[in-house]
Amino acid sequence: MDAVEIRKFRAEDRDWLVSQHGCQYAQAEGFDDSFGVLVGEIIDAFLVGHDPQCEAGWMAEKNGQRLGSIFCVRLSETTAKLRLFLLVPEARGKGLGKRLLSTCMGFAKDRGFSDMQLWTHESHAAACALYKSTGWHMISSKPVHSFGQDLVEQSWIYRF
Repeated sequence: MDAVEIRKFRAEDRDWLVSQHGCQYAQAEGFDDSFGVLVGEIIDAFLVGHDPQCEAGWMAEKNGQRLGSIFCVRLSETTAKLRLFLLVPEARGKGLGKRLLSTCMGFAKDRGFSDMQLWTHESHAAACALYKSTGWHMISSKPVHSFGQDLVEQSWIYRF
């Protein structure tokens, strides 16, 4: 995946990102349409009101084909939040997720955040293994019913 470019998110990436989240999570986990709606709301809020000094999004791309995304947004003055981490299936298992995560975490650290948080589901085993291997710690886990499914929601933290 060395030929993959990690570039800044652009407004024209929005519809692709919403569609990919909706399709991939519907296929892999049976999520209903409410998940795509949530992703659209998150991206729309980012486009309208993000602070480029301390918030950014990135896209992984190879030969003009989008492969994934990751975002860093401010949760508080000291805490950044990782959002919208996604890889298309054909880009997984090749180190690209680690590159995206490193880009996002490096940005947060460089902007002076003391920690980062993220929210995910237990069923995202590969992502959870990546978080654990890079020094993240799960701080809570609880059963929920979201996006039409019974899930186990997790919160993770990383301290710089």
